[in-house]
This record gives sequence, C-alpha cells and structure tokens, in this order.
Amino acid sequence: MPLVTLQDIYLSYGQPPLIDRINLVIEPGERICLIGRNGAGKSTLLKILTGQVTADEGVLKRAAGVKIAQLEQSVPHDATGSVFDVIAEGLGEEGKLAARYHHLILQLGSDPSDKVMNELEEVQGELERVDGWDINQRVEAIVTTMELNPDVDISSLSGGYKRRVLLARALVCKPDLLLLDEPTNHLDIDAIQWVEAFLLKWEGALLFISHDRRFMNNLATRFVEIDRGQLAEFNCNYATYIQRKKDMLETEDRHNALFDKRLSQEEVWIRQGIKARRTRNEGRVRALEALRVEHAARRKQVGTAKMDIQQADKSGKIVAEANDISFAFDDGNAVVKSFSTLIQRGDKVGLIGRNGVGKTTLLKLLLGQLEPQQGKIKTGTNLNIAYFDQYRAALDETKTVQDNVSGGRDMLEVGGKSRHVISYLQDFLFSPDRCRQPVSALSGGERNRLLLAKLFTRPSNILVLDEPTNDLDIDTLDLLEELLIDYKGTVLLVSHDRSFLNNVVTSTLVFEGNAVINQYIGGYDDWLRQRKAEQTPTTGKTSAATKVSSKADAPVKKRSYKVQRELDKLPAEIERLETEIGAISEKMNQPDFYQAERSVTAAVEKNLATAQEQLNHCYQRWEDLETE
Repeated sequence: MPLVTLQDIYLSYGQPPLIDRINLVIEPGERICLIGRNGAGKSTLLKILTGQVTADEGVLKRAAGVKIAQLEQSVPHDATGSVFDVIAEGLGEEGKLAARYHHLILQLGSDPSDKVMNELEEVQGELERVDGWDINQRVEAIVTTMELNPDVDISSLSGGYKRRVLLARALVCKPDLLLLDEPTNHLDIDAIQWVEAFLLKWEGALLFISHDRRFMNNLATRFVEIDRGQLAEFNCNYATYIQRKKDMLETEDRHNALFDKRLSQEEVWIRQGIKARRTRNEGRVRALEALRVEHAARRKQVGTAKMDIQQADKSGKIVAEANDISFAFDDGNAVVKSFSTLIQRGDKVGLIGRNGVGKTTLLKLLLGQLEPQQGKIKTGTNLNIAYFDQYRAALDETKTVQDNVSGGRDMLEVGGKSRHVISYLQDFLFSPDRCRQPVSALSGGERNRLLLAKLFTRPSNILVLDEPTNDLDIDTLDLLEELLIDYKGTVLLVSHDRSFLNNVVTSTLVFEGNAVINQYIGGYDDWLRQRKAEQTPTTGKTSAATKVSSKADAPVKKRSYKVQRELDKLPAEIERLETEIGAISEKMNQPDFYQAERSVTAAVEKNLATAQEQLNHCYQRWEDLETE
C-alpha cells in the first residue's frame, strides 16, 4: 500500500504555475531522488508533503498512521541545547519529559539532594503514566547509533555533526517517510559517506533533493524530475537517467519544430485574402485557433547558463613551490607539517580534507597571503588570481545583483567587448527583474551563480575555487566542469563533490591527519586506489613521484588461478551487459513505449534495473580483484 499519493496537485504563485497537476506515488522502502533546476519547485513539493504548504488544487492522500519527518536544507544558526535535548524534541512533549529525566539523572551524580530525588521521582511517575520509558530508550539508542555525545551543546559542534544531530531528531520518531533537502550541502567527504552509508541501511522510505551526483547514484532507487511544473519518473541509475533525459529533450525539440512548421503554414493560409476566404474551412479555422492557444501555453525549456572564463596572459611556469613548510595557529594547533610541493602553470589541483582541517589556510600559504613559520614558499610571476570564496564575502548583501557585478556602472568590459550588465547577467540565468533585486533576496544557488558571474568578469590565469559547487544545480555544475577542463590557466579547487573532483583535477593534496598533507596523481577515486594499494605515509614530504616509484618497487602479489580466470572473464561480461542495457534503453526511448500495458513496461524496466545491478556488481568485482 502506498505511503503517500499525490493526485493532480496544482500550485501557482502567478503564471506559469510552479506545480502543474502532477501525480506521484511513494511506496514503502523506496529511495527517491527529486531532481530539478534551482527554483523548479523541489523544496515546495516537500513542503506540500509535510503540510507546510497547501496546494491550490488536487488531492494528497496519506496512508493511515503514516509518519513523515523532514531534515531541512540549512542548519539553524540559533540551535542551542544539548544533543539529547535536540533529538528528544523530535518526539514532542513526551520527548521533553525524557530530556528532563536525562538531565536529572546527570544532576543526581553531582547533587544527590532530596530536592533532586523528589523531582526525579515525579518525572519517573509521569513517564510511567504516558508509557514514556520506551521514548527514553529510543533517544538513547539513536544517540548510540549516530555515534553522538548526548551531553554536548549542539552550538559547539561542526556543521557535519549538527546535521547528524538533526538527522537523529528526524529519525527518532521512527518515520515511515523521511524527507531530506540537500543533505550533503557543506558536509565534508567523510560526513557525506557516513550519511550515505547510514541511509543505505535505513529501512524506511526516503525522498531526497540533491545535486551531488555520486551521492544520488549510490543511494537512489528511482529518480523523479520536476521540470516546468511537470514530473517525469525514471526507474534507472543516474547515467541512464542522463541519457534518457537527453533523448526526451531531443524528441521534444523535434515535435516542437514540426508543430511550429504546421502553425506557420496555417497562419500563411489564413492570411491569403479573398481567395482563401471564399473556400475557408471553418473547421480548419477552429483548428488554427487551438494551435495558437497550445503554442501560447507552451513552456520553453529553462536555458542553460552561458558562462565563459576570461583568460589573462600566461603566468610564469612555476605558480608556487613549497619547500618543507610548517604552519600552526596561535593556540598551537598545527595545520601543515614539513610539506613540500611544486605547482606549475596548467595544473589543476584538488584539496581534500575534513571541514576545519586547514584547506583554506593552505591556499593562502601557497598564494603568498600567509607566511609559513618554517620553510619557504616561492610564488610565480605574472599571477592574475580570481578567488571564489565559499562564504561569498565578495557579495554585498545590501546592493542589487547588477551593482555587485558592475559597481554601479551600466556597461562591462568582458572578453575585450563592451556589454550591458543585464545582458551579461542573463547569461547566468538572471532575469532583468532579478538583476534589480538585492542580493539578500537570492537563494543559495543564485548567490553562487552571481559570485561566478562577478569572478568571470576579470581575466585570470589562476582560479582559486573554495567549495564552488554548493547549491548549484546539475546543469550549471556540468557547464562549470567543462569550463574548468578547457581552462588554460591553473586551478586550485577545494570541493567535497567526489564526481566534480574526478572530472576536473589532475592531482590532489590530501589532509591525512596530524597536519600531514600528501600529494597524489589524479582525482578522488585515484587517491582512494593509491591509498588502498600502499601503506599510509608518515611524513608530509612524500611526493607523488616517490609514491609511484615505491609502488612500482614493491613486490607484486601473484593472483591465484581462480582469481585470474574470473578477472579475465569480466571484460566480456561487462561488454555484454552494456550492450543489453543499451538495447533496453533504446526500446524504452521509443515514443510509443509507454503506450503499452503497464505490465509490459514494468517488465522491461525490471530487466533494465537487473542488468544495471549486474553491471555495477561486475565493475565492483573487477576493482576488488585488481587490488587484491
């Protein structure tokens, strides 16, 4: 039986409608990823499910007794109280009673007075009356499961642990359906992987919004996209979704072109004058009126940002050279110990590490904005640096969007040409009305796009990007990736988006703990493979070349005959499965596929899911055997 059913849901804050008569069924145990452009209505749809927003029309059906919990997109800045208190809030008044009992038990250890004892007996009696002992045990169990300290104040925790506490508060009521809005935003890779592993083991249904492609691919069993007010469902993995979405848009473009051609021909006919009016077919006239109405109601695809990076003259061959540098804060907390590296023109270097470990500090050291306490740093010549700040400090909240980019001028010099600031901002998907609004009115994704627009007005040969992917939708992420890959200058990138790192960087600087930083060739997955294949180094001086050399000199463990035989068979099996998946996908992309009976389409979708699961298993098995 479905947990939640949406039927003909319609919601409009003006024209066109934000949600236009959509239907959705959520079954127990599903993990659904909700995809869409910034502003498409994803968060609003979650609020409809929780009852925070009421649809103008349509029916929302919930199964009897179904529980829905939600993790909000942003962590409240004013959150206070102990971890136990915050989690217990998810259970309402009974939870508050459990929190009070917990604090009295702690107080009794330091103050065994009659007053505390009497108050404790009173709370025990209230817990017994409402059968609240189970409530207290549930809070303690979720605290243990989430590996949290129940007595720490939430305000003292990092962003990742705050989000973990809020997830615990959502789960403590044992919801049947959990709603997550951008759960990986501002989390480091370790925290993202923890959330991912936890949710994979969780047995309830899940509907989540995310732009983290690796997270989506690992977690989702179904994709639902909201585009121009409509929902489209994809029972496949992320890669297949991308291909099927591309095919759908191409089909839509062909249909629109044929429609426009027919409308143009009918418009010519109706204007042929007296000769046409003598033989005018009134049915044809009515059909033309219907075509006009349909054309006027058509919602065009949302445009893609047209970003372009202005490139300055080349920098010197050496961008930064660090020799045995160390740096620590005034409190003695070391950030870098005995670290050496060489960054040359054209390198694309990713920085990987937990939040607060010192990635931004290392950037400032490499760029000469901080002096190392030991060792030397040599910076290159003719450096034109463009800096993307994760905290968006370069944006003035009180000024309008266009004034933030142009400094109050109407015209900009971009790529050697003069352009009007509003025309330039439209390339970054800002409408003229939006350009005149203050920055304080923008969403997180819009602020990141604005910061990129401001960044790309000036020529550069070094791009420093500190977590640029937060809040950006997938289309903008893909475009930014392409620009960075084609960029001729040097890129220093801090990101927790594993796919983004894989696709952009050529080497990584990884904070391994205890102020040790090591350099690896390739992106995130390449680092994992190299780390798995060798012992963890104990000094930050080890270079990527030394690692490759030591790996080559190490004795190669000979595989058994059985393992080698299995490994030899895998390429052929992978090729067979990819061919099968391609054939099924081509069949599903036919315009008449979904006109068949549901039992037929469901069987084909099941075959595709099975083949994809087998393919994923083969790739994983191949990787495991290669590293044995």
